[in-house]
Amino acid sequence: MASALEILEPTFRKFEKRARLDEGDREAFFSLPYEVHSYDPQRYIVREGDRAPAATIILNGLAYRHKVTVEGARQILSLHIPGDFVDLEGALLTVSDNNVQALTRCQVARVPCAAIISLIDNHARLARAMWIDTLIDASIYREWITNVGRRDALVAMCHLLCEFTRRLEVAGLAHREGYDLPMTQEQLADALGITPVHANRILRDLDARGLIMRDKRFVRVPDWEALRKVAGFNELYLHLDQAAVTPPVGILATVKI
Repeated sequence: MASALEILEPTFRKFEKRARLDEGDREAFFSLPYEVHSYDPQRYIVREGDRAPAATIILNGLAYRHKVTVEGARQILSLHIPGDFVDLEGALLTVSDNNVQALTRCQVARVPCAAIISLIDNHARLARAMWIDTLIDASIYREWITNVGRRDALVAMCHLLCEFTRRLEVAGLAHREGYDLPMTQEQLADALGITPVHANRILRDLDARGLIMRDKRFVRVPDWEALRKVAGFNELYLHLDQAAVTPPVGILATVKI
C-alpha cells in the first residue's frame, strides 16, 4: 500500500507552486485522511445532483467533466490529469452541479469534505493554493468556451491538441513530439460542440496537411510552431508558471484507454 507521501506528493508539489507553503502546511496536508478508489473507464466519479461527502484527487489516469442537456446532448467541459483535485469546489458547495467521469482507468484519493474545510480554516497559505487551483480551472473553462463559441472547428481542434500537448507534457505524461490522444473522436466532438463525423474529418484534414501524424491513438506533432500558429495558441491561460513540473518519463500506460 502506497504511503500518504506517495499518494499526495504530486498534488502538494503543485500547491507549492501556487503559494509559499511551510513545513506546517506540508505536515497538515500529508495528515489529510483519504480513501483510495479505482474507477473503470466511463464510470462516474461525481454525479450532478449528488451531495458528495468527499473531494477527489486524481492519482493516475484521466477524467473529464461534463454537463448533459434535457435532450441528452453532452458537453465536455474539461480534462483532468494526475494531481488534479477534480471537485475541490464540492467541499464548499453542498450539491454537485456537473458530472465527472473516468476517461481511462483511474485511481483516485477521496478526501472527506470536513477535512478540506478544516485545512482551509487553519492553513491560510494552503487555502490560497487551493483558491488559485480553482482559478486556473476557471481560466481553462473560459478557453474551452471560446473554442465552442468563437473559434472555427478546425482551429478549435488544433487549440485543444496544443493544450493536451502542453498539459500532458508538464505532467510527465507526454513529450511535445507526441502522445496517446486521451479522447475518442466522439468525446472530442462533445468538447468542441460538433458531430463525431466532423471531428473525424478535421483530424484527417490535419493529418493530410502534415500538422499532425496519427498512428491509431498516438498523435505526433511534427511541427509544434505550425500547429500552434494555426490554433492561435497562447498558453498563458494554463498558468504553467504555477504548475509543478514532473520530469518527462515518456508516455505512460495510464494515459491509454
